[in-house]
Amino acid sequence: AALRESFQPKNMIGSTRSMKQVYELLRQVAPSEATVLIRGESGTGKELIANALHYNSPRSGKSFIKVNCAALPEGVIESELFGHEEGAFTGAVKTRKGRFEMADGGTIFLDEIGDLSPLLQVKLLRVLQEREIERVGGNEVIPIDVRIITATNRPLEQEIAEGTFREDLFYRLDVFPIHLPPLRERHGDIMLLTDHFVEKYSKKNRKEVKRISSSSIDLLTSYHWPGNVRELENCIERAVLLSTDGVIHAYHLPPSLQSAESTGTGPASTLPQALEKLEEEMLREALKSSRGNRAEAARELGISERIMGLRVEKFGIDSKKYR
Repeated sequence: AALRESFQPKNMIGSTRSMKQVYELLRQVAPSEATVLIRGESGTGKELIANALHYNSPRSGKSFIKVNCAALPEGVIESELFGHEEGAFTGAVKTRKGRFEMADGGTIFLDEIGDLSPLLQVKLLRVLQEREIERVGGNEVIPIDVRIITATNRPLEQEIAEGTFREDLFYRLDVFPIHLPPLRERHGDIMLLTDHFVEKYSKKNRKEVKRISSSSIDLLTSYHWPGNVRELENCIERAVLLSTDGVIHAYHLPPSLQSAESTGTGPASTLPQALEKLEEEMLREALKSSRGNRAEAARELGISERIMGLRVEKFGIDSKKYR
């Protein structure tokens, strides 16, 4: 029940129109038996959607088995999916059930489906058509009752044209497609996700991170996120670990964000520029936490009031703004 609740669309993060459309599709298809193909770049959250489909379906009380087709070597994946009989190959000392049998009554999620070899594509097509399997080295036909969800970040239509992916299998898998937009097209969700990850990793690491500095927000929202939500999550986990004063500062964010911001996309800024940026941010943060009190801000930074005054003038900072 807790899992089912956490994978409810209302508990998933994203308020942009494209994500609302995804949640609407989820609501429509989750209770059905339809085969779903989830498409999207790496790191967009395809596994999260597969979880939501299973835990909001009538099969939620049964097994949810995940297989990453790209992570398993060619020689292993067939027996991993379909099981094997004793003596089927060297090392097969006893009969073993495959993932399809383990998922009987529940759902199987085949991630990176575009990586399947032609032989396995044929075997998967048979499962979809006949709802039965044969173990490697066996000839007994085993009926199975599974819902199949697949995902890919590859252009399958192009692979069909090139002859590396079967067209008949594609149409069997693509009964109900769900496309996940990349994070760069979900600009309005970046800070929602950031806040969620700050809370998650603060709790996990028993840290009190309460705020994200304005320059960090600028960096986070102007970056193009090629690694999508996964890259954002990794970035925030690191920043939370580095933070010592309850604030995520720009210098806690990875260099890739700093360099992208300095020129749009060009090379990283020079060291003096980067240091100046850092100095200005630290001055502004100290003034913010001291509510514009320069003497207090200077103490916090470990510098004299005179130096503080010179630095504030250098960057044209109006300390009254922070009162």
